[in-house]
Amino acid sequence: MIMESHKVFGRDRIFSPKWLKLSFSPITLFFGGEAVCFPCMTADSKAETFTVWLKSLIMQGNGLTVINGNGQIVYRIDNYDEKSSREVFLMDIRGKLLFTVRRKRIWFLCDWEGYKEENGVNTEERKPFFRMKKVLRFFSRKLSCDVKLRGDESQESFCYRFEGFWGKTAFRIFDSRGGLVAETKRKQTSLGVQLGEDVMSLVLVQTNLDHSLVMALVTVYLLIQHKM
Repeated sequence: MIMESHKVFGRDRIFSPKWLKLSFSPITLFFGGEAVCFPCMTADSKAETFTVWLKSLIMQGNGLTVINGNGQIVYRIDNYDEKSSREVFLMDIRGKLLFTVRRKRIWFLCDWEGYKEENGVNTEERKPFFRMKKVLRFFSRKLSCDVKLRGDESQESFCYRFEGFWGKTAFRIFDSRGGLVAETKRKQTSLGVQLGEDVMSLVLVQTNLDHSLVMALVTVYLLIQHKM
């Protein structure tokens, strides 16, 4: 199904370009109807590809929309504040909160922290599930970011590194051993037409990944790049 641009459902104005083919009714997304449940973990041996669109489906909103290979929206951020917000919320198709991402400024440095949603745990009592910060490189076009995850005993350990360039949405994610975890590139249509830099193909090379965590980390990287 291809939704028309500027189509209105209920009180929100929904935007969707012609290239964005979705296999569900938009009413399901915005009014809590039945939808397919997507697990956070995958045991498939095949690399998975997602489309990351730097646009909220709600008009006049900032955020992103993540679509799987079947054309189903699996993650979204709908932010009514300005771009480069200090706090954003990653949700699933039904609007369930998965991660809260916050910017933490220490002097002239900015670190980002991600808080995983835990049922019954007060927001203020949670400890960051991950921390992400830029690797300082003066006079370089390269942008590197290190990610540390909270261990079983609340100890942090280095897990991932993002490698890209300032102003570009293409990047690669490596694990602590230097293995490629995922990479993005500008999306192409079935006819080979390259779309703008606000539409990316995200390929998860490694299996058994927590998809919601990967999307939360990608969100932070895009915020650091001032892309959303």
